[in-house]
Amino acid sequence: MVRLFEMIPRSGHLATLSRLLERFAVVALIGARQIGKTTIARTLASGSSVPVTVFDLEDPRDVARLDA
Repeated sequence: MVRLFEMIPRSGHLATLSRLLERFAVVALIGARQIGKTTIARTLASGSSVPVTVFDLEDPRDVARLDA
């Protein structure tokens, strides 16, 4: 039985993002709604040893921070 709110394992995606962040100062996750972009970004950020800033382009406060 599959649980409705169980996170899909994304170890390959996390490894790819980690490699990209070693090479680039900024990495954007884009895609359709509700596919786990925020979850994977927060998972990656929580394991980081360097400061991480996450922007949600659907949050007006974050959009204002980017405009500043």
